[in-house]
Amino acid sequence: MPGMYEDSEMIGAFLDEVEEQLQLLEQGILDLEQNGETPSVIQKIFRAAHTLKGSSAAIGYDKMTSLTHEMENVLDKIRNNSLSINIAIINILFKCLDCLRLLKEGFGENKNDTNIENSELVGELKLILTNQFEDQTLKLPKGDSSEKDNEELAFILNDDGKSIMESALKGGHNCLVCKVKLSEDSFMKATRACLILSDLNELGDVITSEPNVFLLPDDSNVTKINYLLITKMNPEALESKARESFMDVEEVKVASYKIKEVDKKVNKATETSIEISSSDKNKKASRTVRVDIERLEEMMNLVGEMVIEQTRIAQVGNVLHSRYSSDSTIDDLLGISNHVSRVVSELQETVMKARMLPVQQLFNRFPRMIRDLSQSLNKQIDLNLEGGDTEMDRTIIEEITDPLIHIIRNSVDHGIEEPELREKRGKALKGTLKIRAFHQENHVIISIADDGSGLNLEKIKDSAIRKKVITPEKAAALSRSENINLIFETGLSTTENISDVSGRGVGMDIVRSHIDKLNGIIDVETEEGKGTAFTIKLPLTLAILTGLLVKIHQEIYALPMSNIVEIVRIPASEISSVKKQSVVVIRDRIHPLIWLHDYFKLPRKKSTKNIFIVVIGVAEKRFGIVVDKLIGNQEIVVKPLGSYIGKVEGVSGATILGDGSVACILDVVGLSRMISSKIVEENIILNIAEHNNLDVEKIKNSKTFGGN
Repeated sequence: MPGMYEDSEMIGAFLDEVEEQLQLLEQGILDLEQNGETPSVIQKIFRAAHTLKGSSAAIGYDKMTSLTHEMENVLDKIRNNSLSINIAIINILFKCLDCLRLLKEGFGENKNDTNIENSELVGELKLILTNQFEDQTLKLPKGDSSEKDNEELAFILNDDGKSIMESALKGGHNCLVCKVKLSEDSFMKATRACLILSDLNELGDVITSEPNVFLLPDDSNVTKINYLLITKMNPEALESKARESFMDVEEVKVASYKIKEVDKKVNKATETSIEISSSDKNKKASRTVRVDIERLEEMMNLVGEMVIEQTRIAQVGNVLHSRYSSDSTIDDLLGISNHVSRVVSELQETVMKARMLPVQQLFNRFPRMIRDLSQSLNKQIDLNLEGGDTEMDRTIIEEITDPLIHIIRNSVDHGIEEPELREKRGKALKGTLKIRAFHQENHVIISIADDGSGLNLEKIKDSAIRKKVITPEKAAALSRSENINLIFETGLSTTENISDVSGRGVGMDIVRSHIDKLNGIIDVETEEGKGTAFTIKLPLTLAILTGLLVKIHQEIYALPMSNIVEIVRIPASEISSVKKQSVVVIRDRIHPLIWLHDYFKLPRKKSTKNIFIVVIGVAEKRFGIVVDKLIGNQEIVVKPLGSYIGKVEGVSGATILGDGSVACILDVVGLSRMISSKIVEENIILNIAEHNNLDVEKIKNSKTFGGN
């Protein structure tokens, strides 16, 4: 059996099979809860559990085999009408699903030596079989039943919980576990546990607790609780602060908590598969070839080189034709060049399709997540998913997962109201969350809209002032859209309720940083009392970009088309200067301008005639770039500058043009940060309005820099 564990192909195939069956299990259990018992659904769940049992037994993974065996026994009784389904059994099945996911990840890291325990769940499943389950499940686990060290402590987290933690760690936060032992003589221990969670939320963002303090009965005698949280504080500082703040506790210990990662080598071999449809349409089976993602990356790089060389060949052919138009050999060369161009385009499209995945793979995570959030928050939510067949580059899907989870959790926790409040407001008891994906030219649009309470802009502004994100004077000059976009500032939150669902100002900052990284744009629309909608615009792929080539002085630069909102040509007289910052009003929106001539120390063209301005969008920000000439669109292959040149401010890479010359690709994210910092420091928006004799209130209520 140990030899099996060394066979990476067998392990990869096993993990592929497990993931497929886990998705079927999750979908089946959700169907069972929402639509009741139907033979087809029960059979689907039973078959998935049976397949998992067989696969894990074949590879010798005993913990997964024992758990799925007991699941199979329970499902068999349900299938044979010997057992009636209820919410308690549904919850146990979901707990089994979570444990199976942990076991899958644990296998990738430790094979059969994983320390993830399944004995409690196996015991609960056996109790179901002996009709003793109801009496036993009323008893919550005692906090003092475990004396495990922190290294052995494992929290059962859903994928969204783990994603939040991983994103926070990337953003410079610490993931800590706070172990609290309550005094034996403490009254109302369950209430005290909730108060401690509230105190910890003031110091960070509690992800979960073990046991879950919100599920403790009022007469609980629990004394030990472990809280998992994200915070900027280090363990020593948090422990010191906690000792000062907590009441009726005997002991407080804080330590770092590490998220275990799946074996990356195995992951890389299993992340991408190319599907080949079977010739027999009546068969549902399909043949797949598993391809290491690094090979696809290498293929994409080679295709990129071919695109560059093909463009150069075409340009050389055109030059030769202009010089020797009567030579038939040149005509043959142009014909061959055109044919090669078509072949390269088809090859590029084929390789890109191999990198593409339907967003349905991402959408599949949301029904379970919404179900769990609805239960924990006592809300009724109808989830509508559209456009699951929309395809995106797998790299972008991975990067956009965390931002979508943050937005969804915030919409459910802070947006959609409780049923009682919705009834008072004349709304349907069940709230609606709609998530759509669709193609728009060379981009993918993802929208998340809820019919909840909307954003309270005054509350957001007050919170920003209180947290010293902005001064009262600057707050008074904010436009509506700038006011909305304060939600993306680090540490900003308006929530007053205790909750372990959404963060305390951590999430939306992460949303912005991820969308920045993807050269994307995010817009927010809200109406108080009616709901909020987030619209995210992303490129189809990051491997080959469609760029706009522009000329500044004698130099050619490339701008990613995914960040271009519009291009305008205006008289130079319409450009104003406020505190040495050039600005322009375009369609009632105030845009700060960047003169790249000054930024790159190039001679500025003096002209009183019309000037080209490329309006750029980065996440929620908007600004303009002044250029001398528009050359046109072109597919560009991004090349890093290399360690020899190092990082160049304002430049993200380079590309080779058809004539062999090199064009720099502008770093629109870096430029947006530079201009944003200057705007905030100088409070320029209000000065612009006064300078242009415009209606200040109109400007403050229009969509300005930072707007949509």
